[in-house]
Amino acid sequence: MTEWIYTVLIIALLGLAAGSFLNVCIYRIPVGESIVAPPSHCPVCQTRLKTPDLIPVLSYFFLKGRCRYCQTPISPRYALVEALTAILFIMVLYKFGVEAALVKYLFATALIITVTFIDLDHFIIPNGLVLTGIIAGLAFLPITGEFSVLNAFLGILSASGFLLFLYIVSRGGMGIGDIKLAAVIGVFLGWPMSLFAVILACFIAGLVGIALLLTGLKKRKDPIPFGPFLAFATFATFMWGQDMVRLYQKIVLSY
Repeated sequence: MTEWIYTVLIIALLGLAAGSFLNVCIYRIPVGESIVAPPSHCPVCQTRLKTPDLIPVLSYFFLKGRCRYCQTPISPRYALVEALTAILFIMVLYKFGVEAALVKYLFATALIITVTFIDLDHFIIPNGLVLTGIIAGLAFLPITGEFSVLNAFLGILSASGFLLFLYIVSRGGMGIGDIKLAAVIGVFLGWPMSLFAVILACFIAGLVGIALLLTGLKKRKDPIPFGPFLAFATFATFMWGQDMVRLYQKIVLSY
């Protein structure tokens, strides 16, 4: 029991540290800046941040949400991303335990968090993240042994092919970046769960879109980034996908 508590604490701290790094990626990658240099600094006064300014979550509250040097308000989203990453990392630990698959899905979680916030901010899914995801997904195949390279390839074809079909039918209503992201999903989830994740994303996006239209928060022609829905559906699928499929089959067979 004590060993498990220590493991949870380590993963939580890892999640907080990873979340801090993801904030750098979310801010810098879309504008073409290096994620390595220069060191973390205030985007307004450009002052290099010191260690006390970089403590995940806590520094935001210690500084009362303002830059120590120029008093510019700090977005609470920095702390949100750090806390969210830690929480999701702990959830993944509970799901997979201390196994090889844990590293794979922690990486996937970090990737989809990054994609989510970049797409929300800029309506893009950077090619660098897509390429990184595909390479990492392929590298994890022999380590986890969950499925074969052929299965991963079928996952790519089914997930990306489905969104490509929607792209053609909707005449560009679906973004090319989403089709590329589906390839990453295919590598990580394989066939048929990658297709399940993409269909689930479409279903959730449809419900949210209808709700936004009915509440007047969005108009019919207002763009809505699809990346966050793909990210959420991917996380839900590798966490509870098999359970959702069994529940669906149980409901269908009951009729």
